[in-house]
Amino acid sequence: MQFNKDKPIYLQLADRLSDDIVDGKYNDDDRVPSVREFGMCFEVNTNTAMKAYDMLSRDNVIYNRRGLGYFVTQGAREKIMESRRNEFMTSVLPDVFRQMRMLGIGIEEFTKKWSESSK
Repeated sequence: MQFNKDKPIYLQLADRLSDDIVDGKYNDDDRVPSVREFGMCFEVNTNTAMKAYDMLSRDNVIYNRRGLGYFVTQGAREKIMESRRNEFMTSVLPDVFRQMRMLGIGIEEFTKKWSESSK
């Protein structure tokens, strides 16, 4: 995994595990890799991986079963998707619309490209 210099590594790790949940790699109540396994997989310090797990736990995406590890919280996929949709609608889309207006890209051209990308 290539890390982005503009975003803390622990947030990128949390995003990666969230991506895996959204993609269906981990479902409700599935065990996720241990903090150590996760850190080793991405060649980061265990403390950095723990920081990502702590954040996801606080956000109620994963939970800890003492002695067994971390598991996906019921409804985590939907929660992540809702949060990401809100972020997209409030942060990303306004800039896309601004760029479209600035470049003279109409909704028809946008819709055509959207249709082509779905094939």
